[in-house]
Amino acid sequence: MRHVDIYTDGACRGNPGAGGWGAVLVCDGKEKELSGGEAVTTNNRMELLAAISALSALKYPCEVTLTSDSKYLVDAIEKGWAVSWREKGWRRADKSPALNPDLWEKLLDLLEIHDVTFVWVKGHAGHPYNERCDVLATNFADSFK
Repeated sequence: MRHVDIYTDGACRGNPGAGGWGAVLVCDGKEKELSGGEAVTTNNRMELLAAISALSALKYPCEVTLTSDSKYLVDAIEKGWAVSWREKGWRRADKSPALNPDLWEKLLDLLEIHDVTFVWVKGHAGHPYNERCDVLATNFADSFK
C-alpha cells in the first residue's frame, strides 16, 4: 500500500457559526490542499469533514497517518468510542445521543478502506502543516461573511 500523510483542521466563527475545514495530503513528496465549509455548522463537524474529505480524495486503499489537533476526532477513533456509538445505535455510554452520527458513519466506512493511524498534535503550537490547515479552514469560514 502507498503511504499518505494527511493533516487536517476545522474552524468555526461562532459555534455554531460559519465554518471551514482544511486538509493537506502528502504523498511521494507531492502535496495537495483541500478545503471546504458550511455557512452554519459546528467546529466538531468541520474537524470530521476535514478527515472525511481528505480520505475520500484517495483513489485507492492507502496506509495513512492522519494528524489532527482535534481530541474529539482522534480520541473517538483511537479509544473506540465511535465504533461503540454505532454499535449502540448512535448512543453514548450514558444513553444520550451521539453527536454527528452522519459524519461518524462516513468516517468509519472510510476506515474500512484505508489503514489509518491517527495522531494528535496541539493546535496553534507551530506544527507547520497544522498551521497551514488552520489557514485553509479559517479562510473558508471567513468567506461566508
